[in-house]
This record gives sequence, structure tokens and C-alpha cells, in this order.
Amino acid sequence: MAIVEWQKDGTVAIMTMNNGENRHNPEWCEAMLSTYEEIIADNEIKAIVLTSSDPKNFCLGVDVEWVFKKQQEGDFEAISKWLYRNNEVFYSMLMAPVPTIAAITGHAFGNGAMLAGACDFRFMRADRGFFCFPEVDLGIQFTPSMIEWMKRIMPYHLFVKMKFSGARMTAAELEKHNVIIKACENAEKTLEEAVAFARTFNKSRTTLLEMKRRTYKHIIDKMINEDPEYIDYKPEAVQEGKSPVFMFTPLT
Repeated sequence: MAIVEWQKDGTVAIMTMNNGENRHNPEWCEAMLSTYEEIIADNEIKAIVLTSSDPKNFCLGVDVEWVFKKQQEGDFEAISKWLYRNNEVFYSMLMAPVPTIAAITGHAFGNGAMLAGACDFRFMRADRGFFCFPEVDLGIQFTPSMIEWMKRIMPYHLFVKMKFSGARMTAAELEKHNVIIKACENAEKTLEEAVAFARTFNKSRTTLLEMKRRTYKHIIDKMINEDPEYIDYKPEAVQEGKSPVFMFTPLT
């Protein structure tokens, strides 16, 4: 089974992550981007629903084993390249010329929650699964653009609470704060509701893309102009015996 695959349901593309916890690493990024390109090449598609085939997880975010292995090897250039490529995945969800809808059918942790947040709309199952940011306990930082796109989907005070505490939120709690459109009965209903919502869209790609360019300009500006400070590979820092900044900080 492919890491990511898609199927066409009328005017809706159902984009399914198939790699269990769907951890973010270079292989996952390439699968996501190539699948996205295939979808967008089909001009009949009017909306994308992003979901997971795993019965427990939507997406658990960063592949920390891969990252820490690269850190131990001193291969900071590989981490930097992956971070830039990962930003392209987030960009594709944010700036798709069609609406993107996350069907959160299980746990969405860290970058997995960020991925759902990069979509335009969200549905989530209510019978199991949490939405949280465990980065505070892992020594992982948010890039400036991540902070901006998450601020657009939830009250800022809630985002701060979740960032600083690592608190796990249920679908019912997220629905109350309008982070998701609906808390659904189970995984099947979550996908069903998300696809039904996706079918209501039949918008001009040109018009919607320009709306996104203007609406999300502040996010993309940070992605282009501020994120590099935290994700660039700086050989001179390594040569001087300094730890590269990246998104990862030591736990003390």
C-alpha cells in the first residue's frame, strides 16, 4: 500500500495517509507532495479531503526517531532539507486552489495537528482520539509560520494553553471553540461528513487561490522570510561547536 494515495469521488479528492502513525519524514513529504500534484492536475476536483486509513491515528507528526538519528550523525543538512520540504506540504494545504478539509479520524499530535490546522476546514471523530501539541515535552519549537496559521483556526488563548501545557483536546472541546466544524460519531461518520461538506464546493480555482493569497499573505510571508532563521543549515555554527537552532532544543 502506498504511503499516501487518493481516490476520486465525483468532484472530491479523498487523500489518504496509509503509513500507520503517518510520521513526518522525507519519504512521507515526497509521497504527500506527489499525491497532491496528481490531485491538482485533475481540473474536475473542487475540494480535497485529507484523512488516514489507520484505525487509531490521523497523524502523530514529526518522525522523532529519524530526526534524533540525524542529529546524532551530525547530518544537520538533511534535517534542514526535510524541514523546508515539510513546509511545502503545509503550503500545499494552505494554498491549494480548492478547499482542503481534514477528516481527523484519530489522534492528531504535534505536526499532525499542524497539518490539520493548515487545512481550510476540519471534522473530527468524537469517540476516540486527541488533538494536542506535545512539543513542549519533546524540546521541539514552532516555526513563525506555524504559529500564524494555527492562530487563524482557534482562539489565541487556547493555542497558548495547548502549546505551553501539551494539553490534549477532544473533538467536543474543539467544536466548542470552533476549531472543527463538527465532532462526529465515529471515524466513518467523520469521513462521510467531511466528504459531504466537500461536495458543496464548486468554486473557481483562480478566484479561490487569489483569495487565499490575500487572506494568508501574512502566513506565507513568515514562511518565506522568518522560518529560514530557524530551519536553515548553518555549517559555520557546527564548525564553531554551536548547536544549530533548527526547531529542536535540548531538554533540561
